[in-house]
Amino acid sequence: MPRTRMMRLLAGVCAGVLIAVAALAQFGGPRGPFHERPNIPYDGRFTFVRLKYTTAPGGYWYGGWPAWGHGYPLAEQNLMRIMNEVSFLNPYVDEINALTLDDPELFRYPIAYIIEVDWWAMTDSEAAALRAYIEKGGFVIVDDFKPRRFRGGFGDGFGSGWDVFEADMKRALPSARFVDLDASHPIFHSFFEIDRLDIIPQAYIAGRPIFRGLFEDN
Repeated sequence: MPRTRMMRLLAGVCAGVLIAVAALAQFGGPRGPFHERPNIPYDGRFTFVRLKYTTAPGGYWYGGWPAWGHGYPLAEQNLMRIMNEVSFLNPYVDEINALTLDDPELFRYPIAYIIEVDWWAMTDSEAAALRAYIEKGGFVIVDDFKPRRFRGGFGDGFGSGWDVFEADMKRALPSARFVDLDASHPIFHSFFEIDRLDIIPQAYIAGRPIFRGLFEDN
């Protein structure tokens, strides 16, 4: 191999290694066994809260990671960095709290995030706590739904998508029901003017995204 070509190859390999090292430093390195970070005490400053829940059998993944911990804590840290740049929120960026629904501390925080809820084996105490949190004005961000039998799926039980979450919400709020929304709803015109809903890209599958709302007294 000519010397010049070899030097280019070595330079390319070195650059690749440096990029990989930088990426590991930025994103916290490769995934290992699940480790939950200690929470910080409430002091009035915005703190991102991830909800922990009773995880169903089959909902523990690589390294013993529970379904509720998908992306923890990198996802919320990245989101808080963005919020710190584009708003005056001044949140904690690296400090992320993870709380159970029936932890009284949850009521100190107006926004909570929950993910992979089709692996949530909701208990009676969790259902009651979720109802109390929402009725007191708490805002819950629910993330990551896949259609039933996505990539083979898990049948009709846990891990089967929207149906599990809808059934859980009926336990928490028996009289409420989900309503499909279109672009005419006021929520899509409260801050930005959003006239079409088919502009939202789908992460896993093609097709039309579905927007649903759960309203008080509906």
